[in-house]
Amino acid sequence: MSKKESLQSYFKKGVVEVGCDEAGRGCLAGPVVAAAVILPADFTHPLLNDSKTISEKNRYLLRTEIEQSALAFGIGILDNKKIDEVNILKASILAMHKAIDALKTIPEHIIIDGNKFINYRKIPHQCIVKGDSKYYSIAAASILAKTYRDDIMNELHEKHPEYNWKKNKGYPTKQHRQAIKEFGPTPYHRMSFRLVDEQLSLNF
Repeated sequence: MSKKESLQSYFKKGVVEVGCDEAGRGCLAGPVVAAAVILPADFTHPLLNDSKTISEKNRYLLRTEIEQSALAFGIGILDNKKIDEVNILKASILAMHKAIDALKTIPEHIIIDGNKFINYRKIPHQCIVKGDSKYYSIAAASILAKTYRDDIMNELHEKHPEYNWKKNKGYPTKQHRQAIKEFGPTPYHRMSFRLVDEQLSLNF
């Protein structure tokens, strides 16, 4: 089955449906970024799928096409301080709420990648595990969330190049953890996360 055939245009027929996804949930540093996308019912693209399966070059090509084709899209960002305050699951959902807030069109139905969501106003919603590999609008949201977050981490890399965020984007690579042990955390690290394997024995 090709990628194009594996994706569906909508979950609920005949309504204005928005797809939502987030990026950066498992990172040690930086924000969580969510996107909400309303696509035309006839939108298709042979490259579009879960952002994790697509090359960086193609993600940025797709971002341009998604933004040009979408009936509406929005981006929501919650920084590491808010993540520490409310926990990453709630922060991810609140970022999705902010992304929906940013839409110029009010959706009638929401589909979300994952299995957890908090009601947004009184709009019905459906959580879909691995939704970014099942529905075009969620896959599109995954592309926008990932590329917008990557842009932020590339900017933060310029402030703190020792953590190599340009490459690891804040994820817990061995090199990233080693840099935290060597240089300590930055103002952009999530202090509620386990930053290094021996965190209990370190005084930050």
